[in-house]
Amino acid sequence: MHLTIPLRRASGCALRLTAGIVFLTLLALSHPAAAQSKNRAPGFEALRKEATVAIIPTDIELFEISAGGVLEPKADWTEAALKHFKAALNEKKKSLGIKSIELTDKDADDVAEINALHAAVARSIALHHFGPGFYNLPTKEGKLDWSLGEVTREIKKKTGADYALFSWIRDSYASGERVMTIILLALLSRGQAVAGGGAQVGYASLVELDTGRVLWFNRLARGTGDLREADKAAETLNALLADFPGVK
Repeated sequence: MHLTIPLRRASGCALRLTAGIVFLTLLALSHPAAAQSKNRAPGFEALRKEATVAIIPTDIELFEISAGGVLEPKADWTEAALKHFKAALNEKKKSLGIKSIELTDKDADDVAEINALHAAVARSIALHHFGPGFYNLPTKEGKLDWSLGEVTREIKKKTGADYALFSWIRDSYASGERVMTIILLALLSRGQAVAGGGAQVGYASLVELDTGRVLWFNRLARGTGDLREADKAAETLNALLADFPGVK
């Protein structure tokens, strides 16, 4: 019997496994080239030179997968990820060439519900726009035609910005005990692949604040990356903002 179980070392005893969750499998069925061609809304090409982008605080949470496959939130990992991702984003803005504004802590709290709304809309886009064809919505006609609604005008009112950049990430890592469980299950199943390793899923959206229209969208769905380390958090950000629209 030949048994191969791909592992990626994260830190300490925590190991990262190739993702096997159903959501990731569904996304993998979509053609990468087709997904890239659908990142922008019809008619949108680039940001206006004088436009300002409000950077909405990233919604990040990290988990450890227990031996039984339960996702357990890790506050210290999440805190480190927030720190690294924010630093990477501050550096990334220089190369993007955009005029940006960051929300104050109070303003961030005030728009928390809009941030949560973005997460819900982003999940729908990832499934119905970038997912397998049988999940496509006929009314969209294959176009990136999604909106958060006029509620986004609240962000414009607070910041004076023209657009907002939203981002959402969930990252999970298999514990040492989980790794041993998967190895044992693989042995018992005669070397068949066993799902349940870590995964990194993320969404980023550029939204027009006057209308709430999603002008650009990208998503990550993979079994690599590590937001707990600064350099790898920067790599995740670069992947998430790949093909971000430039300034016209």
